[in-house]
Amino acid sequence: MPDLMLTEHQTILTLDIDTIKKYLNVRSQLLQRRYGVQDNISISSSSSRQRSSSKVNISVEESPTKRKNDMTISENYAFTGVHHIFDQHTEQVSVVKFANNDRSKLCCASDDGTVSICDVTATPPRVSVILDGHTKAVTGCDWSASNELLVTCGLDGALCLWDAGRRRKLREVLDQLAAPLLCCVFQPANNNMVIAGNAKGMVEVLNISTGIYPRGGSSIVGGRVTAIACESSGRMFWAANDKGVIVSYRLEGAGGSVSKLRRCSVGGAVSCLSWSPWLARHPALLVSAADDSLCLFRIADREGALVLKKRFEVPHRGRGVRSTFCPIMSFRRGVCVVSGSEDCCVYFLDIEGRAEQPVVNKLQGHAAPVLGVSFSYDESLLATSDVTGLVIIWRRGTV
Repeated sequence: MPDLMLTEHQTILTLDIDTIKKYLNVRSQLLQRRYGVQDNISISSSSSRQRSSSKVNISVEESPTKRKNDMTISENYAFTGVHHIFDQHTEQVSVVKFANNDRSKLCCASDDGTVSICDVTATPPRVSVILDGHTKAVTGCDWSASNELLVTCGLDGALCLWDAGRRRKLREVLDQLAAPLLCCVFQPANNNMVIAGNAKGMVEVLNISTGIYPRGGSSIVGGRVTAIACESSGRMFWAANDKGVIVSYRLEGAGGSVSKLRRCSVGGAVSCLSWSPWLARHPALLVSAADDSLCLFRIADREGALVLKKRFEVPHRGRGVRSTFCPIMSFRRGVCVVSGSEDCCVYFLDIEGRAEQPVVNKLQGHAAPVLGVSFSYDESLLATSDVTGLVIIWRRGTV
């Protein structure tokens, strides 16, 4: 009888924790969509790891306001320790992406035609599954808001929708121009819609649930569409090409039609776009361009017009180098972005500090040009990938 009561007690507590986790996940998604702000609340349960224990520990991180304000920006971004190195891919890994509000799942897209999902927080970290569905290099990937689905695209012209939990392909849709696909993202507010860019200069919206390209859902940018970024509501997005052209679009209603708005140019082929609400500051767009540039643009109006705020020197001429905003921008003395580079380093740059000394940290663990970069939502882990297929997981240093 005591054992039975203990088991029932454990079950109730486990269910409570699962309910709380679901609540926090939904809450974080709503905050992200409405305000562009991510939650920093986490839950850990000893019963979920050790079923034989009757103790359940729920820990909520304390507000980091005082601690982070007392730290320098270099201390805040002291990623120095290597958490793990993955080498499951045989060719370059061009994209790495952590799941939304989940530091355990990392997706890696490779030129070897496969996509891997890694459990980064397992002991030891491991490759959970390798998804084999493309016949050529995989060029893009994105998680749905709930992390249940994964979309990938490749040089074979296929957009693939995956059930991440069941580890199987749900749908495959070919590009409407039979062209190689170079980038893809979920529409943040409606994960039935995917926005993709192809090698014939077309931006296209696809209803991934039906496999239908809606009428009015495509537009020609020119060149090769290499990067797409959406703002959090999904009503506006930007697409860029290998000619250095960046175009803003409005996504009209739920039908998937698009309207071209504003146009801007940079000095080299664009390999990555990253959007940020920048909290109380102006929304911003981060642009990696192959003229040794990392450009920070302020989004000036409701039509997505871009005004150059700062430009940084990053070694980048011919590879698909990527960059990203650091996800937590409150309570900091500065604001950082992270970029890969062709000199095999990972750069942390302060976009609000002194222009003559923007680099606050530099990681030197790769022996080849660094392409992909991705933060876990809580900034505790950073994933980087290179042209040899190596993926390094960096952990935040202790101060």
